[in-house]
Formats: sequence, C-alpha cells, structure tokens
Amino acid sequence: MKHLILSILTAATFSSCATGPGAQQGAVIGGLGGAAVGGIIGSQSGRGLEGAAIGGALGALGGNAIGNARDRRRGYYY
Repeated sequence: MKHLILSILTAATFSSCATGPGAQQGAVIGGLGGAAVGGIIGSQSGRGLEGAAIGGALGALGGNAIGNARDRRRGYYY
C-alpha cells in the first residue's frame, strides 16, 4: 500500500510541474477536491488520512490531464 501511495504522489508531482497554467491550476483544484472526497470516504472505513492522500493524488492527476487538454485546445504548448 505504501508503494502505491508513493508512486501515485510521485506521478502527480512530476506531471504537475512540466505543463501550462491551466494544467497546474487543474492539478491544484483536483488535488484539493480529491483529498476532501477521499478523506470523507476513507473516514468511513477508519482510514481517513490514507483516503485523503490517495484521493488527492488521483484528483491532482485527473485535474492536470483536464487542464492540459484545455491548454492544448487554447493553443498553449509547453
């Protein structure tokens, strides 16, 4: 479980640094939203912190992908 969390956080860190402004903003918003939802869901099983970490990482990756797609549609290439 620790390796999964570490690899997700590493992927989220690297993907959010090398892209445009929409992707970075999407990563932040997605990370915050994912952490909130993951914390709520995780608290139901007694693992709120792990749920928040996993939800935050997955939300950041998803938000980054959506923001990057928006940047490319607008003509920003980084």
